[in-house]
Amino acid sequence: MTKRYHQAILVSCEIPWGENDEFLEDVFRQEVRSTLQKFNDVYIFGTAGEGYAVTNALFTQIVGVFSEETAGEEVHPMVGVIGMSTAQIVERIGIAHDKGFRMFQISLPPWGELQDDEYLIYFKDVCGSFPDSRFLHYNLPRARRVLLGPDYRRVEEEVGNLAATKNGRTDIRDIISITTNTSELQHFWGEYGFPHGSLYGECSLLSSFGAMFPTKTKEFFDYGVTGQIGKLFRMQAEYLAVSDAFQEPAVGPDRIDGAYDKMIQRAGGIDMPLRLLSPYQGFDLETYERCVSNVRDNYPGWLEE
Repeated sequence: MTKRYHQAILVSCEIPWGENDEFLEDVFRQEVRSTLQKFNDVYIFGTAGEGYAVTNALFTQIVGVFSEETAGEEVHPMVGVIGMSTAQIVERIGIAHDKGFRMFQISLPPWGELQDDEYLIYFKDVCGSFPDSRFLHYNLPRARRVLLGPDYRRVEEEVGNLAATKNGRTDIRDIISITTNTSELQHFWGEYGFPHGSLYGECSLLSSFGAMFPTKTKEFFDYGVTGQIGKLFRMQAEYLAVSDAFQEPAVGPDRIDGAYDKMIQRAGGIDMPLRLLSPYQGFDLETYERCVSNVRDNYPGWLEE
């Protein structure tokens, strides 16, 4: 069965902020151009990209710049939209749609957990408002309702332009449920879930570390695409050890996703500030340097100069 979205590595572009929370357009353009030298499927405004935090004015400005930088024929850009209601999400999709985007990443509204009929209504109302577009569902626990295989089978049958899902699930039972209950949705898994997902058919990679380890990330993905399962699982063990080494010096209270992802972008060669929008806090430069040194000292060859 043909998937509604092609098999790919999906990579996020984070938003750089100045000392006064201003959008640093030049740094962002550099980041997008650098990412597109390595990957074709890119998106903005997931959790790590602080899509929950921007005003409509900032959203409009950044989407416009992203549109200019992703205009190439081989590029597959996606705009993430996070909101508290169907109306807010449809409004923001409309802004990006007017800029020419036709692929969107959406999550369920987090204010109250959606019941069975409600999540289906949500997908029908959002996706149905833009029949010329396709959608990826960001299946994150912050929305309180996590969808599993039977839920996705129901949506797949009734919403023809839901094309893909993005999952950070690590429980093998959840991975099996999602991958085996649908036939047309393309499922993007993180580094923990991608090898197990690959056991059950075609799936894709949501890359957290692509900006930092582009060559290793492509090798990891290719093992899954070509069915080299033994090499895939062996590489996963090392990949996860390296990612743990990078995050190990960042001790203390848990930080929101963007705090880690901005360090990853910076380690990939972009002059990315570590600042996050209020009220969340990023890491300082000293912590960042310890993280990078821990990888460089213990896993030579992973960081690309």
